[in-house]
Order: sequence, then C-alpha cells, then structure tokens
Amino acid sequence: MGDSSPRGEAASERVAAYLRQAILSGEIPPGSRIRQEEIAEQLGASRLPVREALRMLEAEGLTQLEVNKGARVPAFDRVQLDVIYEMRERMETLALRLSLPCLTADQEAELQDLQDRIEASADVASFLDLDRQFHLLTYAGCPSGELLASVTRLWNSTQHYRRAFMLHNAEQRRSIVHAEHRLLLDAIARRDEVDCERFLSGHIRRTRIQLAEHPEVFDK
Repeated sequence: MGDSSPRGEAASERVAAYLRQAILSGEIPPGSRIRQEEIAEQLGASRLPVREALRMLEAEGLTQLEVNKGARVPAFDRVQLDVIYEMRERMETLALRLSLPCLTADQEAELQDLQDRIEASADVASFLDLDRQFHLLTYAGCPSGELLASVTRLWNSTQHYRRAFMLHNAEQRRSIVHAEHRLLLDAIARRDEVDCERFLSGHIRRTRIQLAEHPEVFDK
C-alpha cells in the first residue's frame, strides 16, 4: 500500500520532478532502464516514493512499467512514431478547435510573447521548452481534461525525437517553425477554425514526414 501522507506525497513529487526533467531534457534517453534502488540512493529516498513516482510518470507517457523488470523510458521505431504523430495531428487539431473560443486576450498576448522568445532563443533546449509552452497554451481553453491529458502524454513521449529532429539543420528548421507559428497566431487572432486546423495539421505532418527521412534519429 502506498504512503498517502503529505510527507509520502511530497517525496513522490520530488522524485517525479527529478525524473521528469531528466527524461524530457534527454539526460535519461529512450530505452534506458530506470532502477528504483539507484534512484532511491541517488535522491536519498526510500523505494516506495520512487515506485509511486514511476507510476505517475507512466500516466504522463514518460516511463513504461514492465512486469518483473522495473521501468524503462519508452523508445519507438519509425513505424510506431509515425502512428503517434498521426494521432497528434488529429487530437491536437481537435484540442485547438475546442480551445479557440475560450482563449483570452491575456493568453493571446502570452502566445505572442512566447513566439518572440522562441525566435530569440539560441539553443535547442530553450527552443524545445518554449515551443512546448507555446503549443500547450494554444490548447488551454479546451474544456476536455481527458483530451488535454492525452495530448500532453503524446508530447512527452515524442520529446526525444523532436530534439533529435531539431538538431539536424537547426537554423533552417527553426525558420520554418517560426513562419508556421506566425501563421497559426494570425489564425488564432482571427478565430478562424479552418485555418487553425489547417496550419496546425501541416505543422505536425511536416515534422512526421521529415523525421521519417532521418533513420539515425531512431538509433538506440
């Protein structure tokens, strides 16, 4: 039975925060096994909060629990990732359409500020963090918590591949991303559902197609 006390929950959150950052930053890459005893020793925690943290991260798409084997960071081949990106293309356009009528003027201003910061960012790590904030904010008005949780899970599971994608011809790719984001911002400002879905769908589809052209991204 898990420790549901405030102290136990705080320990689980602390472990989850550490592992979440390590996985999303690429410090713990796809395919890596996460050993509970090693994490517990490293963070000065018992194995119970580590186990609870791994369950939390599994729900977020960041870990995969295997019977009698512990936990692993999910890794995908080209076919699997292609399917995930097709799922993103359909789910995120729906999330954006549902979000659009509810986005506030403050949120629009924040999106503009995020895009300015994206264009000024000098490294891939900053770009990935800001790009994630940008897209998830466009879905902030979506009334379906279940849909938003699914979208976030898919974003988490593709983080490594987005990073690898951006490291190839980074400057050229960034300029394309900037242009697509600006088109999306304009469509959001006009509350144009058709253009929003069209621009976002193309944005995600382009990444999916170009990832398939780089088999080295999937090297273990």
